Amino acid sequence: MASIAGSSTFMASLSSHKPNQVSNFKSVSLAINGKASPSLKLRSTPSRFRVSCAATPETVDKVCSIVRKQLALPADSTVTGESKFASLGADSLDTVEIVMGLEEEFGISVEEESAQTIATVQDAADLIEKLISKN
Repeated sequence: MASIAGSSTFMASLSSHKPNQVSNFKSVSLAINGKASPSLKLRSTPSRFRVSCAATPETVDKVCSIVRKQLALPADSTVTGESKFASLGADSLDTVEIVMGLEEEFGISVEEESAQTIATVQDAADLIEKLISKN
């Protein structure tokens, strides 16, 4: 079960702010079964805010390495969490091979529906952590 540290204070503070002031909150910590997990980041727009779970830097780095390997990119090529597979030159077959490489490396199984939602390195890293946390 997930819990937000200091959730009552956070929620009370959050509810007392107007939507355009929500951006003052940068992140909150999350604990799952007593273990520290990646930070939650708050992103705001004028009418709403969104909470997203960011994968650990180690997971993102591993995914970047696998993407470089699968796409035969030079070791010094810039691949970050924001890198889109298509921008790196990946076609649909390359993306399938990347997902297969991730499954092998992390010991997970990615359903086809989930695989089709992966467009960036960060998407892949977030999905991996979500699948790992279910185990």
